[in-house]
Amino acid sequence: MTGDAATPPGSASGRASDDLRLRVISAAVLAPLALGAAWLGGWPFLLFWTAAACVIQWEWRNIAVGTHGFGVQATAAAMGFAGIYAMLGRAEGIAWGLGIGIVLEVLFSRGRWIWAAAGFLYASALLVACMLLRRDVDYGLTAIVLLFGIVWATDICGYFVGRAIGGPKLWPAVSPKKTWSGALGGAVGAVAAALAIVSWSYRANPLAVAGLALLLSAASQAGDLFESWVKRRCGVKDASHVIPGHGGVMDRLDGFLAALVVAAVIGLARGGMAAPARGLLVW
Repeated sequence: MTGDAATPPGSASGRASDDLRLRVISAAVLAPLALGAAWLGGWPFLLFWTAAACVIQWEWRNIAVGTHGFGVQATAAAMGFAGIYAMLGRAEGIAWGLGIGIVLEVLFSRGRWIWAAAGFLYASALLVACMLLRRDVDYGLTAIVLLFGIVWATDICGYFVGRAIGGPKLWPAVSPKKTWSGALGGAVGAVAAALAIVSWSYRANPLAVAGLALLLSAASQAGDLFESWVKRRCGVKDASHVIPGHGGVMDRLDGFLAALVVAAVIGLARGGMAAPARGLLVW
């Protein structure tokens, strides 16, 4: 008899069931917090996403740089500075905050400054893009809720469709569990969620919303794969273990961060600093 005999039949499925249960419980706690912060906007929204961005920076630094100390606090302050100016719609303040943070990363990262600076920009992108979109009085809340819906639908539908259908892997060298069927299922779910959200919030061009949902769903899945690549490059499975069933904050927000940045770029290109959420939503 080998050691496999000591493993009860079905234990792998049991572990998968336990992981899913933890993911559901964690999501049931975190989703209302995120929605509540989005509803309040302003300083509560800034504090919520500053905390998330600081944890992501800490996780990135922990797995990719391996050094902590004064540099972490100093760059977190610079990131918060950029977030405040993003809330105010002041591009020069955002640039100063990001520039100071990069300089501090170079000074305090002890030779790993490229990885350190990349982590700072990665975390800062979450905070700055969130604040830029939410500050739009007329469309900011809808833009954030729409992003939540697209990313959550992509994750949930992708998970269940991928498990049900299986098939060819999306990028097995980086994420061996993700399949093309799951990616397509997630994209379809994202379109359905986006159309449902905009149907009660404002009058929108359904073709434009569907196209936007497909693009942001693809960005979300690309962000997930990118974070998986970073973790494999650094030899870790999870960014941290602060969220039961999900790993770290970076593990939970990788897809949202990528979709958010793409959405902010589109909104800024079409609506400028004054109304990026309107630029994203009104076609």
